[in-house]
Amino acid sequence: MKRSSSVIRRAVLAAAAVALAAGCTAQAAGSGGGSGSPSGSASAPAASGAPTDAPTEDGKAPSPSGATDAPTETPSASSETPGTKVLMGDGDESEQVRELQARLRQLDHFDRAPTGFYGTMTAGSVKAFQRKQGLPRTGSVDGATWQALLGASRKPTADELKPSTTNELDTPDPRCTTGRVLCISKESRTLAWMIDGKVVSSMDVRFGSENTPTREGVFAVERKVRQDWSRLYHTPMPLSMYFSRGQAVHYSSDFAARGYNGGSHGCVNVRDRAKLTTLFDQVKVGDKVVVHW
Repeated sequence: MKRSSSVIRRAVLAAAAVALAAGCTAQAAGSGGGSGSPSGSASAPAASGAPTDAPTEDGKAPSPSGATDAPTETPSASSETPGTKVLMGDGDESEQVRELQARLRQLDHFDRAPTGFYGTMTAGSVKAFQRKQGLPRTGSVDGATWQALLGASRKPTADELKPSTTNELDTPDPRCTTGRVLCISKESRTLAWMIDGKVVSSMDVRFGSENTPTREGVFAVERKVRQDWSRLYHTPMPLSMYFSRGQAVHYSSDFAARGYNGGSHGCVNVRDRAKLTTLFDQVKVGDKVVVHW
């Protein structure tokens, strides 16, 4: 009897072990999205309200606790507050930037004529103002910076917004005193638009470097291109007025941003786009161009 009982006990334990192994396999398959039993037979339906082992719509296995795949952290609220929104910054070009520069110049933070272009020099001036006002030194203009500047300065006059030129005009070359002439002085670094000896408008200019000098002499405007591109140097050349084998008077955003820290590849760069736009509309093909010292 003892032997028979021992045999029966071993048989029962073996059956239990097989059943336990089958249950582990089914759980692993179910959690991975497989069938509920090794034989492929349908598993019993889950009790009402209990989480099932079916995969979610995106193919992922459900969480053991029945939780969804939604993030556990809620998105943080925007850190932007009124006054931190950037109103003006690097690369902007507008009449508001011109007013900004004129107001900064009143406070001795900007040492040149307003151009309307927001570059590195303007950013440095804004930082200086922000430092003096105890504001974050970002170099860009937010609401708080703009309001502080409005309170510390007055509304610029028309001459402050668009002065004739930063550089003082020198005595016109005699060749500039008759007819319609773009009189360009390397000595004073200015361009004077003259008609019959009278200066109609003037603006600051810069010239080519030592390796690519701007040619001197008497020329004529050969052609005008409002939006052009240098195929040689791969740079934009807006408001181009060509006068000597590829050399032209044109607007330069680099000149507007960096001033005389840079140079052209031989062209006559202008940094005040608004004034050059007016000049571009007035100049005609055939008008004289004089480049002199």
